[in-house]
Amino acid sequence: MHVQEWLDSVPAAAVYAVVALVIGLESLGIPLPGEIVLVSAALLSSQHGGVNPVVLGACATAGAVIGDSIGYAIGRKGGRPLLAWLGAKFPRHFSEGHIATAERSFEKWGMWAVFFGRFVALLRIFAGPLAGVLHMPYWKFLTANLLGGIAWAGGTTAVIYYVGVVAESWLKRFSWLGLVLAVLIGLTSMLVIKRKAKRAAQDSAQAKAEAEPAVAAE
Repeated sequence: MHVQEWLDSVPAAAVYAVVALVIGLESLGIPLPGEIVLVSAALLSSQHGGVNPVVLGACATAGAVIGDSIGYAIGRKGGRPLLAWLGAKFPRHFSEGHIATAERSFEKWGMWAVFFGRFVALLRIFAGPLAGVLHMPYWKFLTANLLGGIAWAGGTTAVIYYVGVVAESWLKRFSWLGLVLAVLIGLTSMLVIKRKAKRAAQDSAQAKAEAEPAVAAE
């Protein structure tokens, strides 16, 4: 089957549901590739007449806001033991170094950490549960969460959609180019995520090493 024919056969409702679900679960605190899914879906919407980019952006925003709010409630109820449990289950994402980095961001920036955390893979996973653990007032969290969700989901959808529209003539000539582009974008995103996580772990280890001599001296 031709790629364009396959894309046209994908039900729009399924695309909306998958995007909202994956982003919601990621925002809740489960390490999933929400950004990759959103980018791929936005690219698909530029080539699939049945997938409305406005509805797609709205579904992505709803998933982000609802997922973060559930994560906030879980974090507020679970507290520190929840972070320890997540660290045992997902050591690559919820290590002590990553949690310490996220905590410093929250203590320094407050609501802005929630807003801009939507654009950073590591903080996007931590934002909801950690805000709950730190007992950030919910109205502050909801405000930053809603604005960040709209800016991230809406902005990402709009940019990728219009890039796809501009490249439509090329995509018609080379039907596999769209899929190749989506894969390249996905791989790039994963490399950036890994690099950020590695840097956060190194910063935490360095801070811990600098603190040990001071403690020993006391």
